Amino acid sequence: MPPQTPITVVFARFDDLLARGLRELIESDPSLAIVVPDVDHKRIPVVLRAHRPDVAILDLGALAKLAEVRELSGRYPATRLVLLANDPSMEECAQLLAFGASACLGRDTQSRDILNAIHLASRGLQVIPRAASNPGGGSVAGGRLLTRREAEVLPLLQLGRSNAQIALALQVGIETVRTHASNIYRKLGVSSRRELAAPPAPDRELEPGLAARSPRRRPTTLLARPRRGDGSKHN
Repeated sequence: MPPQTPITVVFARFDDLLARGLRELIESDPSLAIVVPDVDHKRIPVVLRAHRPDVAILDLGALAKLAEVRELSGRYPATRLVLLANDPSMEECAQLLAFGASACLGRDTQSRDILNAIHLASRGLQVIPRAASNPGGGSVAGGRLLTRREAEVLPLLQLGRSNAQIALALQVGIETVRTHASNIYRKLGVSSRRELAAPPAPDRELEPGLAARSPRRRPTTLLARPRRGDGSKHN
């Protein structure tokens, strides 16, 4: 029986202690292979384009906006994103999974759970954390995190619903919907609901390589859960 191809991993630059621990943890698993370690956040797109790793472990605190997750997952669909954060809230995790991340974990997550998340992510599954911080916690500044009502408006915008339809569905005024929509666009770095609904175009340099890979299976299970709207690629 031929040896199993290892799961390729890159990880972003973290503080020395965490970076050393990640390297040792990944190297302890013979089914994982580090492609590039300690990647500066600004070079993440370059590394994903050049190496097409199966999994990338990123620092949530280094993201300028949550929409970066959506942009990376759309442009580099060959790579699953595992995010580590100081104290992620359930709201943060839910939004990051909706934007294409495969896992959102706290830095204090046990080693075996990090390895499990990497393996599940490589198979196209999303990992829902067993526990997260209280709503007041979180590693992303409140100005970048959607409010509860904005989180309710977001999927309706993505479906292309009009302001009037959203107002009727949520039993609020049209001007209220417009305000929520404007805040969502600003926080997610888009300018219209059409841009919000359309996934970022995959990097053209990746397309030939992706053709040689088997199609991504629709995730089917979880504490790992299916990715919302995932057919064969990321959202």
